[in-house]
Amino acid sequence: MRQLVLLIALSWGAGAQIQEISGERIRAHVKFLASDLLEGRSPGTRGGDLATEYLAAQMALAGARPAAGNGAYFQKVPLIGVEPMPDAAVSAERNGKTVSFRWLSDFVGSNYRQRPADEFDAEAVFVGHGIVAPEFQWDDFKGVDVRGKVLVLFTNEPSSDDPKFFGGRALTYYGRWTYKFEQAARAGALAALIIHTSPTAGYGWDVVRNSWSREEPFVKLPPGREDLAFAGWVTEDAGERLLSLAGRSVAELLQASESRGFKPIPLGVRVRGRIQSRIRDIPSANVAAIIPGSDPDLRDEAVIFSAHWDHLGVGEPVNGDAIYNGAVDNATGCAMLVEIARLWASLEQKPRRSALFLFVTAEEGGLRGSEYYAQHPLVPLGKTALALNLDAVFPFGRTLDVVVNGAERTTFWPQVQEAAARMKLEIRPDPRPEQGSFYRSDHFPFAQAGVPAFTVDAGDQYAGKPEGYGKKMFLEYNERHYHQPSDEYRDDWDMSGMEQIARFVFLLGQSAANLDRLPTWNPGDEFLAARIRSGVK
Repeated sequence: MRQLVLLIALSWGAGAQIQEISGERIRAHVKFLASDLLEGRSPGTRGGDLATEYLAAQMALAGARPAAGNGAYFQKVPLIGVEPMPDAAVSAERNGKTVSFRWLSDFVGSNYRQRPADEFDAEAVFVGHGIVAPEFQWDDFKGVDVRGKVLVLFTNEPSSDDPKFFGGRALTYYGRWTYKFEQAARAGALAALIIHTSPTAGYGWDVVRNSWSREEPFVKLPPGREDLAFAGWVTEDAGERLLSLAGRSVAELLQASESRGFKPIPLGVRVRGRIQSRIRDIPSANVAAIIPGSDPDLRDEAVIFSAHWDHLGVGEPVNGDAIYNGAVDNATGCAMLVEIARLWASLEQKPRRSALFLFVTAEEGGLRGSEYYAQHPLVPLGKTALALNLDAVFPFGRTLDVVVNGAERTTFWPQVQEAAARMKLEIRPDPRPEQGSFYRSDHFPFAQAGVPAFTVDAGDQYAGKPEGYGKKMFLEYNERHYHQPSDEYRDDWDMSGMEQIARFVFLLGQSAANLDRLPTWNPGDEFLAARIRSGVK
């Protein structure tokens, strides 16, 4: 009875105080983190260091303690930077006819072997979507030995409206470019080239060029482990020219890749490349701060709140602007976490479990910071209740709905529904499941490690706005600002939506922190086995 009274008091107190979460405080943090002073917050740069120092200072001001050990807010993440040089060369040849491709205009990519210089020269094999998925009776390799070959493939996955087949419209991890390169390396390929199309990738070539033409961070390869000499993308036009050497076309092979009976197609083409790279150690860190829980029996367990602090730094100028500020992506998530931590620390009666606030590095380089944390947790994974992530919340105002893609797969789902009802928010399915957002943000490494995890985002139905407004604004951002220098803060931003989502995330975290039992994944879920291995039944 005493515990019930305590829980009611905790819930009432937090519910009353969430009104103190301020959009104007969030605005101030976004404005600073997205300013030109921070030069796009690239890891291992002055701007990145300023960002992490700022976030650590805000955690200290809020009253959150250092969580990385030895009184430090910084969990060091040792990274290797691989920056391709503009003299990178790739060509294709058959029967004496050669097609050469131009860096940036036709192709981009990186040396995954982390070497300053590498070359490749091998036969090209088209492998469809490059997927091996026994649970869907799908194998694009069909036992064909592709060791030492250059794989040519598409991103995404076979299309279907059947939700039981590769998630239907929803993109699974098999469709992500990261999986393509991982599978190519597992198969022993020398290199891999993804033919880009906007429909299969979910974004235009500008996004690919801006993301893969600059320094890419990697966790250092262990001794003796090999990887791809080149992991790259070519434009649809360049792919057309490459395939034409074999008498094939992009449309033809894209259609062929949709069939379960597809078999790898030797193209009779040799692909050659010479890749020069600048290699450097990148000193970077996750910022970690903790607010201890109130229950002596549960305070060694924690709820994680995460957001990535990095963006793309200084890059190719667009309309004279070379700073990729990353205002929406992801100064917004960091600012909201700072405000959540401030309120959490101010509670007179803290929730039962601790709250760990984690600002992770190198998300733009492939979720490196969150992956590193999942492999080197500051709170044991088996004592982590939940991981709530914030990434790129739009400044378009309040919504009537919220997206919590993946929450329905966990035993925490009833609490999510309850919090949404309290906030008068309708839970909507992912409005763009084909984007594969569940596999593109920092909650994913936590899920892979077994921790119930999902990203919280606003929906598409904006209060006081006409039907279709949310979709229109998303498309405009995706086409004109995503991974562009124009992703900048503006004084006319409406912060009420960020305020709203921050309050919702606070309620979710408070609920998870007060549960009697740790949440887990539902029976049959792909991440349940990892949760059980961590010690949670």
